[in-house]
Amino acid sequence: MVDILELLAKSPEGLALRDVSVRLAAPKSSLLPLLRALTARGYLVQGRAGDYRIGPGALGLGTAGPAQRELIEVARPAAVELMRRTGETVFVGTLSSDRRSVVYVDRVESDHVIRYAAGVGDRRPLHATSSGKAILAFLPEEERQEILRTLPLARHTAQTVTSLAALRASLDDVHRTGVCITIDELVAGASGIAAPVFDHFGRVAGTCAIGGPTERVRPRLKMLAGEVRAAARALSGRLGHRADERKGGRTS
Repeated sequence: MVDILELLAKSPEGLALRDVSVRLAAPKSSLLPLLRALTARGYLVQGRAGDYRIGPGALGLGTAGPAQRELIEVARPAAVELMRRTGETVFVGTLSSDRRSVVYVDRVESDHVIRYAAGVGDRRPLHATSSGKAILAFLPEEERQEILRTLPLARHTAQTVTSLAALRASLDDVHRTGVCITIDELVAGASGIAAPVFDHFGRVAGTCAIGGPTERVRPRLKMLAGEVRAAARALSGRLGHRADERKGGRTS
């Protein structure tokens, strides 16, 4: 899938299926399901003439590192399973290119009528989301401090952390426990739980998270946190990371 995205990112005028097949030296029968899946998830759009172009869901992904691109490719099965086990919408996120937001690169929606809604390609503030804080907490110290020095701490609800000292304390807790829980911090009545995903070098590549109504999430915090942590650990393993349970999923 990454080869398709990279090819179409270099072809703003769009390419038909036959052109993608020729340039990637891949059979059309193999490419068509992938193109349809990428279109359904918003990474591509299809014109009236049948040509494929980069879609809004791919915005912000072009500057992702190799581990982040690999995460996008391997995330779907684990995200589907996590949604099945928790019943809540699942998000896979990465740090945006401007290092001010988390970008959702995959999503599996809950089957509940009332559910947390956000799209692939959507951005959310680092300081007010479980995914954002899970990424911040596990960045190298120097990089984290550089981001925090200029990060706007806008208030979204009465629960939003807007103090730099309080945010740093929150990040310390996330680093210690290996999971981030936010209750009503971005949207009143909505909560999130996220855990970091690491690459084979032990660097944070992104997050695996669930989001749902606070009244449904709060009574199940312990169980949901365990499920999210396990899913993130499994994704880290797919990226070649060898986890140390004592370090909250990081390499010893």
